[in-house]
Amino acid sequence: MTDEKTPPAPLPPLLLVGCGQMGGAMLAGWQADGLAPSVILDRHRDDIPAPHTVVRQAADLPDDFTPALIVLATKPQKAADILPSIARFARHAPVLSVMAGKTVGGLTAALAAAGAPGATVIRAMPNTPSAVGQGMTVCFAPPAATEADRALCTRLLSAVGDVAWVAEERQMDAVTAVSGSGPAYVFLLAELMEQAGIAQGLPAGLARQIARRTVSGAGALMEQSGVDAAELRRRVTSPGGTTQKALDVLMAPSAWPAEMEAAIAAAAHRAHELAS
Repeated sequence: MTDEKTPPAPLPPLLLVGCGQMGGAMLAGWQADGLAPSVILDRHRDDIPAPHTVVRQAADLPDDFTPALIVLATKPQKAADILPSIARFARHAPVLSVMAGKTVGGLTAALAAAGAPGATVIRAMPNTPSAVGQGMTVCFAPPAATEADRALCTRLLSAVGDVAWVAEERQMDAVTAVSGSGPAYVFLLAELMEQAGIAQGLPAGLARQIARRTVSGAGALMEQSGVDAAELRRRVTSPGGTTQKALDVLMAPSAWPAEMEAAIAAAAHRAHELAS
């Protein structure tokens, strides 16, 4: 007798506020996972098909819409302008914020001032690989959030990749710096490898192909093997060989080890600044 897995239930209706790079990436994953008819508030999107509804300004949000969850994916700098317009929904549905830097306490207080006292706010930091189902999202929930709230967020975010939770909100700044901003670091690596290949005489098209495929293939190998990244590095590095010569440059004390730590620290510091 063959065991059949029960397919997951369709995703419930959402109010998605902001559908730019991050909001759009998540929406693409949710649509592929059977998202119920939802409402998207975004002034720039006109390519989202039915059964979803797109409104360009908060005044056009339908009065009879009852979302199961409100997802705040707008820029952090726009939070003060947008929160009053969604407060009426936050009286009845939890809020999932993916805005960098904005704290649970700050958002809860702002919603209370806008007419939604006691609103439940959960904070999350996804990244753009969510658009292809390979995202990494880390969440923080305050004590006021119920297990049902957490389960709903996990179900929703699992549709676009892996989900993890942290116990302390202060850890979210580091999560933002490592994971939220992290795809840009990987893309920069591919960009620089391509440029270096061209500088060494490779045709531009070939340099791009091998740089991109090497980065994506190495990521897939690391994911599928489960082997520590440092061990994978050692396995491809022959003593005195070409890789060793390159790593002597990249791993010099003033090179990648110091620069990556400084870069992550700068991003985490900016995430903390955005909370104010």
